[in-house]
Amino acid sequence: MADFALLHRPALAGAKSSSFGAPSTGARITLTALPEGHVLHVLAARGSGDLQGLIPRIGDGTPHAVRPYGPGQWFVIGDAALSAAEIFGKTPLLDGKASISDQGHGRVRIGISGPAVEAVLAKGTAVDLALSNFPVGHSAMTLIGHISALISRTGAENFELLVLRGFAGNLWDELIQMSLEFGVDARTGK
Repeated sequence: MADFALLHRPALAGAKSSSFGAPSTGARITLTALPEGHVLHVLAARGSGDLQGLIPRIGDGTPHAVRPYGPGQWFVIGDAALSAAEIFGKTPLLDGKASISDQGHGRVRIGISGPAVEAVLAKGTAVDLALSNFPVGHSAMTLIGHISALISRTGAENFELLVLRGFAGNLWDELIQMSLEFGVDARTGK
């Protein structure tokens, strides 16, 4: 049997951070291909009760690392890649009340920010993203255009989108298209 090495290629390797808006007024929208790092899917065991105090234990302590995904489900996000041993070492921190599934190989994060970010995202989703209805730290599973994504507000004018790896490039292109009215086309520079 031949030895071989798997090559990890970032899903958005060709994507450059892009800003839209006139230079004199500052960028109104910025797209960022975020570090692939780690994405841990935490699933609560049946009858496990409230796990709000346990889930943050497996995170890296950064703000908004824990993102509710559905009933009894969370994503724990971080910039650093974790080995299988590091992920396995986090399991006891959940006291047998939940399990962890590594999703880092299959999901990608895209950052989108700026004063017009809610207007851009409103073109692709029906979720009410007004700060009063969707506060910092809030997450929701939604469609952006035809692509399923977990949208999380990480700041007053900052969102992160968590998308399946195979759709990351398409979502990036859609976000560029939705941002065009706010300035420069990142592909042509005009």
